[in-house]
Amino acid sequence: MRRDDGPKRPFQSAVALAYRDGSGAPKVVAKGRGLVAEQIIAVAAEAGVYVHESKELVSLLMDIDLDRQIPPTLYRVIAELLAWLYHIEAAKKSGTAPPPAPDTEAALPPSTSTSGEP
Repeated sequence: MRRDDGPKRPFQSAVALAYRDGSGAPKVVAKGRGLVAEQIIAVAAEAGVYVHESKELVSLLMDIDLDRQIPPTLYRVIAELLAWLYHIEAAKKSGTAPPPAPDTEAALPPSTSTSGEP
C-alpha cells in the first residue's frame, strides 16, 4: 500500500530546440512528457540553458517530429525567444538585469492563441 503524498502533479511536457547558423530554422531535438520532460528540463538546467514555460507553444511543438524544423507559422514566436536569449546573455556578461520574457502567447499564430481575442 502506498501513502498518498498529496495532490498529483499534472504531466509536464517539454520540447528542446536547436538552431545552428545557416541551418534554416530551429529543429526539435528532444521532446517528451512526464519523466522524459523532467529529464529534458534537468539537462537544460545543468547545461545553463534557459527554460521558457509556455504551455501553448509546447503543445504546438510536441506535434513536430524529432529532427524536423519548426514550421513557418512558428518562426516569429521562436525568433522572439531567441532574441530574448541573446539579450539575457548580453545582460549576464555586462552585469545588468535580464530583460523580461516575451509574451509568447501574443506571438503565436491567431488560430492557436488561447487569449480569446480574435
